Amino acid sequence: MLTYPFDFHYTSAIVCRVAASLSDAALSQRDIREVINVEKARRQHQEYIITLRKLGLDVIELQADESLPEGVFVEDTAVICNGIALICRPAVSGRLKEVGIIRTILRREGLSTIDIKDPLATIDGGDVLFTGREFFVGLTKATNMAGAKAVASAFPEYPVTLLRIKKGAHLKNYVSMIAMDTMAIGQSDIAKDLLRQMEENSEYKSYKIITLRDDPAANCLWINGTVLHLPMDHRYGESIRILTSRLGSTISHGELMNSEFAKVDCVLSSRCILFNRPKEISNVDR
Repeated sequence: MLTYPFDFHYTSAIVCRVAASLSDAALSQRDIREVINVEKARRQHQEYIITLRKLGLDVIELQADESLPEGVFVEDTAVICNGIALICRPAVSGRLKEVGIIRTILRREGLSTIDIKDPLATIDGGDVLFTGREFFVGLTKATNMAGAKAVASAFPEYPVTLLRIKKGAHLKNYVSMIAMDTMAIGQSDIAKDLLRQMEENSEYKSYKIITLRDDPAANCLWINGTVLHLPMDHRYGESIRILTSRLGSTISHGELMNSEFAKVDCVLSSRCILFNRPKEISNVDR
């Protein structure tokens, strides 16, 4: 039984190795596309996986599939809460095979799975932020209103607040949870507009907000009492210094590289699915 609000402790994670095809086939939103160094990306991802294991997670590591260049970004395939997995429906048809693979694994791990019935619905997990008290769903080019309604239907015990992102990337590229009722958020115009919408429309009105100059620094992973964030290097040094200072000495934290994946606008949380394995394994589909 999960605590309320949820304390962001997990037993398990799913990751996928980096396909060489990522360098050619992944789509960037930037005007000038940067070439991914696949070997460097693999080293960064291996350190990521090692860190998840050090935090006590049982990590399920999938082999790379060259026909699925974006397979490493597993977060987009499912939204999981309270032992239930909403299986996402990507707007990009080429990613449907990824969803099928993740569905099979989650069922094997004993989670109940929900498939979206509306054929017009699209949703990526990167557009869904769970705060422990409610869901925020970003309406983007990847996630539409029907997809957001699927979140509300799958998890009726939690309020769902819609956030409109007129342009840009996934919701979690701008905001993440870093402690109980505490969010880190960027300072771009998009991030500022998201914060305005959250403050106006959220059910819970007492979130603590830590504003960072750089949007990429605002995406962190809060796992089992530890916050994982980008390195304090020359690119995001000021933001990370603010973040770690505000976290204080009571919350442990660590650095993870993401420079190669950032070239395709993907953040730290993009590369894993976090969940709690049921104590009694039972495959129940709804």
